[in-house]
Amino acid sequence: MLQKILIANRGEIAVRVIRAARELGISTVAVYSELDRNAMHVRMADEAYALGGQTAAESYLNTDAILHAIEQSGADGVHPGYGFFSENADFARAIIAKGVAFIGPPPEAIDEMGDKVSSRKAALRGGAPIVPGTTEFITSADEILAFGNEHGWPLVIKAAYGGGGRGMKVIRSGAEVHDAMDSAKREAKAFFGRDEIYIERYLTWPRHVEVQIVGDQHGDVVWVSSRDCSAQRRHQKLIEEAPATHMAPGTEEAMGEAAIKAAKAVGYYNAGTVEFIYQDDEFFFLEMNTRLQVEHPVTEVITDIDLVEWQIRVASGEPLPMTQAEVTARRYGHAIEIRINAENPAGGKFLPSPGQITKLVPPDGFGVRFDGGYETGDTVSQYYDNLVGKVIVWGKDRPTAIARTIRALEEMVIEGVATTIPADLAILRHPDFQAMEHSTKWVEERLDLTGIETTKPVARADDDAPLIQRNTTVEVNGKRFDVKMWVPEATVAMASASTGAKKPARAASSSGATVGGSGNVEVPMQGTIVKVLVEVGQAVEVGQAVVVLEAMKMENQITAEMSGTVKEVKVKTGDTVGAGDVVVVIA
Repeated sequence: MLQKILIANRGEIAVRVIRAARELGISTVAVYSELDRNAMHVRMADEAYALGGQTAAESYLNTDAILHAIEQSGADGVHPGYGFFSENADFARAIIAKGVAFIGPPPEAIDEMGDKVSSRKAALRGGAPIVPGTTEFITSADEILAFGNEHGWPLVIKAAYGGGGRGMKVIRSGAEVHDAMDSAKREAKAFFGRDEIYIERYLTWPRHVEVQIVGDQHGDVVWVSSRDCSAQRRHQKLIEEAPATHMAPGTEEAMGEAAIKAAKAVGYYNAGTVEFIYQDDEFFFLEMNTRLQVEHPVTEVITDIDLVEWQIRVASGEPLPMTQAEVTARRYGHAIEIRINAENPAGGKFLPSPGQITKLVPPDGFGVRFDGGYETGDTVSQYYDNLVGKVIVWGKDRPTAIARTIRALEEMVIEGVATTIPADLAILRHPDFQAMEHSTKWVEERLDLTGIETTKPVARADDDAPLIQRNTTVEVNGKRFDVKMWVPEATVAMASASTGAKKPARAASSSGATVGGSGNVEVPMQGTIVKVLVEVGQAVEVGQAVVVLEAMKMENQITAEMSGTVKEVKVKTGDTVGAGDVVVVIA
């Protein structure tokens, strides 16, 4: 069994791994960026090491810094979590080369199945049907145009080395190809460190169904459960369920068998997920995620299997704890997971909402679990994914699970940032969702979220006792140490006011709320300008995009609210802006 695990990640998944390791008696090591110096995963770990930098590229995607932390800590295992380096074969090889266990699949399997293009080839070799698309990387816009003209529109661009909707763009006509390709490559590079892309036909009303598998280093592979992840926005999941229901008889078992064959074909071990598209009683291989999925808890709660524990045991060389028959026999009931993202539904726009969480009270009660990466007082940064935590609910059947999830979300309290909870409740209460008649396009195309939004409440003053506990940190040679002390509350308030973190300089002047038809184009959220689309003197129309704003690793087009001529462009590529900042003036 491994003795010390370094988690090369942050947020909710880092906390999840720390908890599993602690239950196994394994020491844990956290790594952190400058912005995460006092994050929840850092506070919980036995040791923590600074990576430096703020953005993902400067910190959690800095291979040298992570390798240095492994050397300093003496960790004998590394868990990559999900996102960042979790599906990066070169990173896995670098870990293994140091004589350290990589808690994931072999690099060769990541190469073949982690790359969405080669995984499609592997699926074809195994006889699994795939969605029509390319089996080579796309290197030019002309290739996309040629494919679209031959096979028809719409198409979807996907990041070959990513997932979760990052670097994914739908193209409905040839006129959109160049901008969509550029945007997809930028997002893929920012989130996964690689910008290779491929394309597929965009199906009309599909469901997203996936199968959780786990294999050991002795050649055994089992499928644990199916999951339905069709409730999505911007191709990112909002709600996940296990098992997938309302499918033709035998479909789930067929998917499970296909997933095992695909895994064994590439010598796969550890946890992984094979994703399928299901439509009109048929399923098509979509891709394989060579890592643990965000939605793994719904599989855990219907089987009572700790998948992270299994990951650690497999990486330690142990055989799988159960046979396929034993796993199948453990399944009971239905589970739902709600991703609580720091986003304002804003009538369906889902605008990122970074900021400090002034109050967080998770739900409780029978069948309710909360996997969080933040606590009261923590800050959700614009530089990272905006997942605050996940509410996971079990019920004896799907209607019970839905009712219990609604109750849990109504109890949950999050203040200081806007969240997706109002949209989640609208989904859960909708007859289409309850009847399992939704698809991956349902939220954006049919769900009416008019008037559904959240606000950021003003933080209330705390009137507790005059002496309060204060936790701080000391960093010595890049290693973090925790210090606890009791100080007067007034002293804490004064210190916070005088030594608080310096905010990034804004490139544009702030103004009030946007007024309909105003010539001042304002950004609705904090973020970074990645592209300016207009210039002074250019004529623009209502709804025309003027800049592209990146917030929480997603690109958002900021549009004009009136027609006219561009009088002033107040930003340039790379500038940081805040909510309400004016970026373009139209006269």
